Amino acid sequence: MIGFFWNIMLALAWVALSGNFSAMNLFAGFFFAYLALMVLQRQVPVLKGYSRRIPRVVAFLIYFVKELIKANFRVAYDVATPVWYMKPGVIAFRLEAHTDVEIMFLSSVISLTPGTLSLDVSDDRQVLFIHAMFLQDEEQLRQDLKELERRILKILR
Repeated sequence: MIGFFWNIMLALAWVALSGNFSAMNLFAGFFFAYLALMVLQRQVPVLKGYSRRIPRVVAFLIYFVKELIKANFRVAYDVATPVWYMKPGVIAFRLEAHTDVEIMFLSSVISLTPGTLSLDVSDDRQVLFIHAMFLQDEEQLRQDLKELERRILKILR
């Protein structure tokens, strides 16, 4: 988080010093600040690993948008057709995420996806209870959720 904070601060300084307050200039400042922090991460221990995090975030966003579009089409198709294909149910999903931030981020992303909703976390924070609109193949749902969790943990750890 500290690396991202400094990246934003350097990008804002770039915009302020250049006098061009456009989104493209902010993006350019973010890019140049990213390059500068990539060079500095060897000398500043708190920045270690920051240069690998941004590409992971971009890859996650592309993955999540693709999954979001697929889920939206699936729910829209089920609502728009006279035959309902949904088979709702609740599953207990064993977590690899341990911290509150990891669990909160995972449960929020699951709830943002149409057709799934995070219901509760067990008291020992080992299991997340999820309501799924389409539970025809429970094992496939678990695999999809594991992939989502793996990608989230790759960003946060």
